[in-house]
Amino acid sequence: MAWRDETTFVGRDRELRLFDRLLDDGARSSVVFCHGPGGVGKSTLLREVARRAVRRGYTPVLVEGRDLAPVPGQLEAALAGVAAHERPLVMFDTYERMSAAGGYLRSRVLPALPEGALVVVAGRRAPEPGWLADGWEHITTALELGPLGDDEAAALVAQHGLDDAATVTSLVRWANGSPLALALGAEAAATSDGDADAPRLTALDDDPDLAQALLQRLARAELDGGDLDVLAVASIARVTYASMLQDVLPGTDSEEAEAWLRGLSFAEPVGAGVTLHDLVRRALRAELRRRDPDRERELRRRVADHLYARASAGEGRFMVDLADLVDDPIIRWGFGANTSAAHRVDHVRAGDVDTAEELFLARKQGAHGWWSGTRRFFEEAPQRIVVARDDTDALCGVCVAVTPHNAPAFAEQDRVLGPWLAHARATIPDGNVLVWRDAIDLTTPADGHEASPVVAILNKAAMLRSGLVNQRWSYLPIDPDNPIAAAFAAAVGARHEPSLDVVFSTGRTVQCHILDHGAGGVLGMTRDAVYRELGLAPPTSVGTAPPPRAADFEDVREALRVLHQPLALAASPLASGTGAADRAASVRELITTAVASVFGDSVDETLLRRIIERGYLDPQGGHELAALELNVSRATYFRRLRRACDRVAEYVIASRA
Repeated sequence: MAWRDETTFVGRDRELRLFDRLLDDGARSSVVFCHGPGGVGKSTLLREVARRAVRRGYTPVLVEGRDLAPVPGQLEAALAGVAAHERPLVMFDTYERMSAAGGYLRSRVLPALPEGALVVVAGRRAPEPGWLADGWEHITTALELGPLGDDEAAALVAQHGLDDAATVTSLVRWANGSPLALALGAEAAATSDGDADAPRLTALDDDPDLAQALLQRLARAELDGGDLDVLAVASIARVTYASMLQDVLPGTDSEEAEAWLRGLSFAEPVGAGVTLHDLVRRALRAELRRRDPDRERELRRRVADHLYARASAGEGRFMVDLADLVDDPIIRWGFGANTSAAHRVDHVRAGDVDTAEELFLARKQGAHGWWSGTRRFFEEAPQRIVVARDDTDALCGVCVAVTPHNAPAFAEQDRVLGPWLAHARATIPDGNVLVWRDAIDLTTPADGHEASPVVAILNKAAMLRSGLVNQRWSYLPIDPDNPIAAAFAAAVGARHEPSLDVVFSTGRTVQCHILDHGAGGVLGMTRDAVYRELGLAPPTSVGTAPPPRAADFEDVREALRVLHQPLALAASPLASGTGAADRAASVRELITTAVASVFGDSVDETLLRRIIERGYLDPQGGHELAALELNVSRATYFRRLRRACDRVAEYVIASRA
């Protein structure tokens, strides 16, 4: 068993270099706090570190948190005899099960170890503050263990005897870099029959045996006796929070339920809510669909209604959560919320243009004519570009999208955007349209891959950054040679407009497809897609916004953040008037009047007013620049900014009342 464990170990080169350095340098009283979600391979890494330590003269001693009974003396018993070793490697695994003893470890147990000891703590959560204070910060290294890269994941799958390219690719994308998911998925694939040897992602998620195995390994001890309905909602919604639980599960103590979710070792905070680790969430959802499909459908409908109401009220960030409820992989590819532990969106950085050009032209031979127009955006309008990066910061995707209001002047001469923008202005006078020029996943072949998350996260980011509250129209560049893109256009009902197609001298064609999202905009279209998947008729109220709600402090803070984005400002509950321009102006006047009224003339009051003016009201401002110009530390600046925002919010709410 030990031999097989050693010969099948793959990856983790960065982490092993750190441990090799500590082991070789004879670091004294050093602590490495290794943390990451369940199934990411912490225990496997500890075993490899132990093998390397033995070759260097260390004596490994493992303390397994799951094996410690809640009685006095257990830690001392587990560490009996350690002092007799000159160079012990003391490893605490599953630390989340013994974290209550963290203070005791730091004050009594670890200081009593021999001078040559090296300590490794492995748990699901990041180290609590005590590990990074009172001198411990000088000898403790926090090491976050992330997902395996694609090459490492493929190597791990190969260790399980799978060599079919389609199977390997499917498993690697499905598992999101989790060694546990890769191993269990590989076993499921190896024992399947017929054409299931190359399983689809949804088939794996719906495999009851696989779901049970994942839950047993990752979460069963904490889930026994938990609230099944709360877990069901958390498995359906990308992010769960108290107000959602209150709407979806009437009668539930929503604050207590959210607090319980936050306490789970496989949950983590996201903004104002909490999310479950992806593997646990998917396994719980698969088990719910198997055990009680009607309940799953009803809860998904309620979650969709809640998110639609929040997003329609101007809280655009909920668009992503609403899209996450759509199952159709083709729709998720383009407008969905496919997520990846290894990808994130970012702004353009120096050097991105040359990297993107190299990747793009290698992917699309003979596409120099198209790329020359894209390059100009990098050089002259980088604010209209969204890029995606992986966990190594490598460039993975590029998206260029504009509205008639924010398109740079040179876009009128662009071979693609020029005619499309002119057509949009002539047919959509209110400008509620987003025109795409590019949405390119640079990590896949030219014909795409439906499981790739890159296009989805690029497109969603472009929508959120557009300034449109709920766009009605989209102009989409569709490559007819890309079957995934063509299937997406058909799935969402986009209409091909041949007169706007772009034909290059090489014979390559990029088609223009125009999508009317309907009276409910992109939010209504997304909710309709969820309803249709549930076998329900879409609500007749699509396009009708929910009744206006009373504005609160958070609305004032959001208005400050978007003060120079007219369309986002017009959607604020603070707005009054009819047209978008009038509504935006009404909020701006409300905010500026409050800032001029609430602060006094003392030095402290003047500083508060200058901070909020420079940070939010000045269109050329910005927090880092404001802190520098006002000669205050970053911590002081943000502390004073919060005070100033609270004062303005109190004034605005009181004046409206």
